[in-house]
Amino acid sequence: MSKKAELLEAIAGKNRGLLANEIDNVRVLSAIQQLEDTNPTKQPLEAKDLLNGDWRLLYTTSKGILGLDRFPLLKMGQIYQCIRVSEAKVYNIAEIIGLPMLEGLVSVAATFEPVSDKRVNVMFERSIIGLQRLFGYNTPAKFIQQIESGKKFFPFDFKIERTEQKGWLDITYLDEDMRIGRGNEGNVFVLTKETSLAI
Repeated sequence: MSKKAELLEAIAGKNRGLLANEIDNVRVLSAIQQLEDTNPTKQPLEAKDLLNGDWRLLYTTSKGILGLDRFPLLKMGQIYQCIRVSEAKVYNIAEIIGLPMLEGLVSVAATFEPVSDKRVNVMFERSIIGLQRLFGYNTPAKFIQQIESGKKFFPFDFKIERTEQKGWLDITYLDEDMRIGRGNEGNVFVLTKETSLAI
């Protein structure tokens, strides 16, 4: 079995990490490290075609992300990180499943700046929270188009002061359909590239 297949097997059924216990996390982190050791893209920030696109989260240790599932009557849906290399922008989009017609959306827009072959500094700039129905939300790509066109979203669409939110991310593995990142708070992220989210 390939190292990639071993990682996918380790994260299977863990619901992005929500259902992972400490033993699961140890197993997953070990599989991640073994896959990182075989990284075919030694300079991921130079591989713009591979990096660019819409990525769906498969697994994370981030309590901030996993905490989205802790609210009564709400469940975490799909979570995307959409990278637009040419604009040096990244969009984090979390779909929240709730009562019918009350499905929510939590999104953060940021810019990034490469500081090494694999590390980017991330500066969060804008947060958008609301109902998918009110936003006319269909896909991450269409939503990002709306953001980039200057559309304002209600009820919660506000700027984030750069001094408040910033961090860095190392891209430790990148191929045609998988990306692994490690953040400044010690969190790990495993994502798969989506090809079915085109406009």
